[in-house]
Order: sequence, then structure tokens, then C-alpha cells
Amino acid sequence: MSASVTARSRVAGSDFAALNRLIVNAGLLDRRPAYYAVRASAVTVSMAGAWAVFFLTGPSWWTVAVAAVLGVVFAQAALLAHDVAHRQVFRTRKPSDTAGRIVANVAVGMSYGWWVDKHTRHHNNPNHDDLDPDVQPELLIWATEAAWGRRGIKGFVNRHQAGLFFPLLTLLSIDLRISSIKALRRPGMRRRGLEASLMALHLAGYGAALLLVLSPLQALVFFLVHHAVFGVYLGMTFAPNHKGMPHPTGDEDYLRKQVLTSRNVKGGRLVDIALGGLNYQIEHHLFPAMPTPNLPRAQPIVRAYCEQAGVSYEETGLIMSYRQALRHLHAVGAPLREAR
Repeated sequence: MSASVTARSRVAGSDFAALNRLIVNAGLLDRRPAYYAVRASAVTVSMAGAWAVFFLTGPSWWTVAVAAVLGVVFAQAALLAHDVAHRQVFRTRKPSDTAGRIVANVAVGMSYGWWVDKHTRHHNNPNHDDLDPDVQPELLIWATEAAWGRRGIKGFVNRHQAGLFFPLLTLLSIDLRISSIKALRRPGMRRRGLEASLMALHLAGYGAALLLVLSPLQALVFFLVHHAVFGVYLGMTFAPNHKGMPHPTGDEDYLRKQVLTSRNVKGGRLVDIALGGLNYQIEHHLFPAMPTPNLPRAQPIVRAYCEQAGVSYEETGLIMSYRQALRHLHAVGAPLREAR
């Protein structure tokens, strides 16, 4: 390796260290216990209130409205579990795991341990075709190379995946549960018995509530509406973050690997609440342990630093972020449409 290449690598490697010092000196990695106490209380009260209304309403079709509300509350609970997993709430692992399993396994019904492992791999290599589980080809594909050879239902979906994206999000909640169960069947998972027991507790309580209060048809409709709203909402919080952004080669330094693959979404306080702070995706990926309320304060520091370092900083509105993601899906499916 030449001296000039070595020098450039050393400079690039120091970029994040200098930014990290700015963030630490500004106190933006400090915990915010009061914020999370209020947020966790709000989620808990909303969850308990929605279920209380469900039982008070009884066997009525008005419970369909409660199902929609619960879909939103479940998504907010999942976003809270996301922050817990990143040690934004508690500094150490044990209380984080305990709180995470209560929120994810018991309240929401998905495996906290499986999701943490999957999400950690995503953060380590965002948008990497081989290493990021969120872009690996499943029903939808995010890289053109994955399109070749797809036939049948998958081929049909991939030819029209831009138009089918939001309808398919209605199945996301079910997919999370199926993936959780598959993960729990693998012997290498930590605390597998505890994770399974807590998920079973959620399933038993949820099923009993629906079947004891509602008629079979009402229970089915409640289930479908609840999980459809939950899936769409949760999917819409994650879709703007990386979809349609560059796919790295793996040779990038930490700063560029995280910034160039991420997209921020602007929109004010309402968007901040709705997306759980994930609209500050660049700052979140650079500093995963940074508490959510500190992300807006970190943004001008990170943006100015990226401009100084010559690193592209992507930020757009909410609607445009979805348009960019859908355009990317449409372009990726082009080879299949041309083959037809």
C-alpha cells in the first residue's frame, strides 16, 4: 500500500473520532431518564386504556376501532423496545434485557432476543447486500442482482413490488411473529425458554381476550385490523431510513458507511413522535446509544461536520422519502418486467 493511500485511510479513520468528541463534549450521549419515564408511562397507559375500552365495549363491531388504536399503540411499544435494545434507556445489559422482553415479548408478542440479533447485524453493515438482514432477498428484493431467476408468486410480487409495498406491510406483524418462532426453534438463542414462555403468555392472553369477548367473526376481523395497522405503521417508520440509499462495498470507514446509507426525514415535532426519533436515522446510526430526545440536538453538529468532511448528508420530507424508496423498488424489479 502506498504512503498516500495509508495517509488517506488514517484521515478517514479519524473522522468519526473527531465527531464523537464533539458529541461527547456536548453531553448528547448522557441518559435521559425523565424522558423515558414519561414515554414508557404514556405507552403503558395507552395500552392499558385501549384494552380497557375493548373489554368495556364488549361484543360490538366498535371494537374494530379499538383494534386500529391498538395497532398504533403496539407500534409505539415496539419503538420503545428499539430504544431499550440500544441501551438508550438503561446503561447495562440486564435491565435492558428485562425491560425489552416485557415490552417486546409480553406486550407486543415478538421475540426480543431474535430482533436484537437481527438489528445489530443491520447496524454493523447497513444496506450491505450480503451482511444486512434487512436487505437480503425474501419476498421483496432491494438489489437488482437478486431479481434474476425469480418466478411464480415471488416473481409476480417483484415485478410489481413498488405498488404492492404498502399492502404487503399489512403482513409485517405476522411475519415478525413467524420469524420469532423460527428463531426460538434454534438452540443457539440466549434465554430461549424464557423468550418462548413470555411469547406464549402474550399469545394466550391475546387469544383469550378476543375469543371470550367477541364472536368468532368479530375476533377474526379484530385480529386482521389490529395486525394490519400495526404492520403498516411499523413498516412506515423503517421504510424511509435506508431504502433507495447506496449499498456499500464494505471498504468504507465507519462514518461514511453509516451516513451514506442513511436518510433523515424532516417534518417537525409530529414526525419526531410518529417515527419515534428514527427520522434522525443518520445520527442514530452514528450513535446508536444516543437517547432519542438528544438526536435533534445532535443533527446540526453532525450535518455541519459531514459538510466539512465532504460526506453527503441526505435529508428529505416524509412523502419524498417514501417516493424514493418506491422508485428504488420499481427500478430493482425492472429486469423481471423486461423479461416478461
